[in-house]
Amino acid sequence: MTLKGVCPSHESCPLSRREEVITVDHGDAFECPVCKSGLQEVHLKRKPRRGRTALPLAALVVLAGLVCGFFIPWRQLRVLGGSSQPQARMLLRLAGSNTIGSQVGPALAEAYLRAQGAKDVYTKEEATPDVRAVYGMLPGDKEPVEIEIAAHGSATGFRSLADGSCDLGMASRRVNASEVAQLSSQGFGVMTDAANEHILGLDGVAVIVNRRNPLNSISKKKLQSLFDGDSAQWEDGSPVHLYARDDNSGTYDTFASLVLAGKPLAKTAKRFEDSTQLSNEVANDPDGIGFIGLPYVLRAKALAVSDEGTEPLLPTLLTVATEDYVLSRRLYLYTPANPAKPQVREFVQFALSPAGQKVVAANGFMALTAEGVAAKAAVDSPIDYRRLTAKALRIPIDFRFVTGEAQLDNRALPDLDRVEAQLASMGTGGAKAQVLLFGFSDSSGGSQANQLLSLNRAKVVAEELTRRGIAPSVVEGFGSALPVASNDSPDGREKNRRVEIWIEQ
Repeated sequence: MTLKGVCPSHESCPLSRREEVITVDHGDAFECPVCKSGLQEVHLKRKPRRGRTALPLAALVVLAGLVCGFFIPWRQLRVLGGSSQPQARMLLRLAGSNTIGSQVGPALAEAYLRAQGAKDVYTKEEATPDVRAVYGMLPGDKEPVEIEIAAHGSATGFRSLADGSCDLGMASRRVNASEVAQLSSQGFGVMTDAANEHILGLDGVAVIVNRRNPLNSISKKKLQSLFDGDSAQWEDGSPVHLYARDDNSGTYDTFASLVLAGKPLAKTAKRFEDSTQLSNEVANDPDGIGFIGLPYVLRAKALAVSDEGTEPLLPTLLTVATEDYVLSRRLYLYTPANPAKPQVREFVQFALSPAGQKVVAANGFMALTAEGVAAKAAVDSPIDYRRLTAKALRIPIDFRFVTGEAQLDNRALPDLDRVEAQLASMGTGGAKAQVLLFGFSDSSGGSQANQLLSLNRAKVVAEELTRRGIAPSVVEGFGSALPVASNDSPDGREKNRRVEIWIEQ
């Protein structure tokens, strides 16, 4: 037996804004799987018996308006089904990742238009699947503007930039070498430069199972054996049912890169373009396992994931924001270095601003924030690390570097500004700030060399903070201690080369 309900938290929950009907098994908590608000029960109504054909509601309203002489706004005509409406002026076109484009993309577009003073802002599903249009009336305009969002997968975002059918590309993976070469040859600039690549927020690729599955954690190696088809049964002998995103999906690209490591996905896996549909299928299948963007865990259960030599971690605010979670990833907006439309820069600036990041967080992703979080050092941490962090808050930022260089990467530069703003808001800016910096390395070299490398990385961040008037009180290097990923892969070693930042309470 199941119950059906809708979430009432329209302001803060994406499921509520989509008016999605949530199915809950009898005995489970009757609450929203995203925001945990109590659900309002709904019942399916019988269709009314056919009788005389009545005038459509829109026709009656329009007729009354003509008789009474009042004006009906253009949006109401659209919502009521009227066919007569002003032609919208295309303001921006976004294309790419379904993870971004299905929820947070439209929400950001609405918030951006309102920040520009637009009235009567709303989002409409287009006839083409996974295409949405956001409309609004800007001050002084006589016609509405439109922001189109086509969410068919990260690869389509780069193709759309190349063929001129979009202004901004959305991606839940980083641009690859062939895409960089193609777009660079067309005059877009180098897509990995800060002028082109903008980190919108953070996400974790969650591994999900049915809530009644007794499994709570899984290793990346076991995940690979399941999804490449080497393992086909659960421990009780029942067959494993695999669920995966389609080839255009950035979620799939990330999973394939981090987990499959060049091996093909098992042919038995069911493929999905829509994230919500995949999650619901796994939630209804006791033998199912799938992977999905963090906001789409919904009614399923997320597993803690471990890598070689690391402890299993669940995708949480801290583990995803610091990118310590094995299957964490960045969400990107890609633009030309010198976009023709000024609205492209304006939209990106808004999306990365505190107002835009609130929208990112409200839609289930990890916003780029420097607010301190309570954290406890692992019991196997170095003694000095445990001592120094005992009374400190951890900033959910790990500074990382361009591969093979001592230069901070594209996420690190705006994060430094966020740290500065956060310290100023706490009243602990400048020389009075009790900032602690801890550098780490991979395990490639000897212990003494790694300790020196990790210390030098911490000093790079310290110099950047000092330029902003913030003098760290502790700058230490701990070598290859506390790995967050396997040192057996280039991606894992890159994750382990990092600098943590803490603030003393």
